[in-house]
Amino acid sequence: MTQILTRALLAAAALGCSVMAGCALMDGKKETTASQPAAARQPAADRPATGAQKGGESVDDAVVTAKVKAKLVDDEVTKAYQINVETFKGTVQLSGSVDSEEARSRATELAKDVGGVKDVKNSLQVRKSDG
Repeated sequence: MTQILTRALLAAAALGCSVMAGCALMDGKKETTASQPAAARQPAADRPATGAQKGGESVDDAVVTAKVKAKLVDDEVTKAYQINVETFKGTVQLSGSVDSEEARSRATELAKDVGGVKDVKNSLQVRKSDG
């Protein structure tokens, strides 16, 4: 039941990001009036970015993160672990801890298979077993 809920939440997050991306694209197609500031009359694609990333990149990164998380939850080897996933400009950062080298490498393989992933930085730590 929890796995179904997790999948549904990840799908909802990905869809929400897609809708936001569509709204951002429409921003540059609005009719403008002389009463609007010059920056607002300028198409969104021509405006300077006001942060480390442009809006489309951060939305794409959120979608990539959601897809990687969904793959990790669905996989038999990685599903039992709390693996943190962050994406910045297409580079996925995996962090947390797992019980085996197999789970660590499998997480990298799964992340690399997601569309939009340019690189994977795996900072997962393998827990030492007592014994």
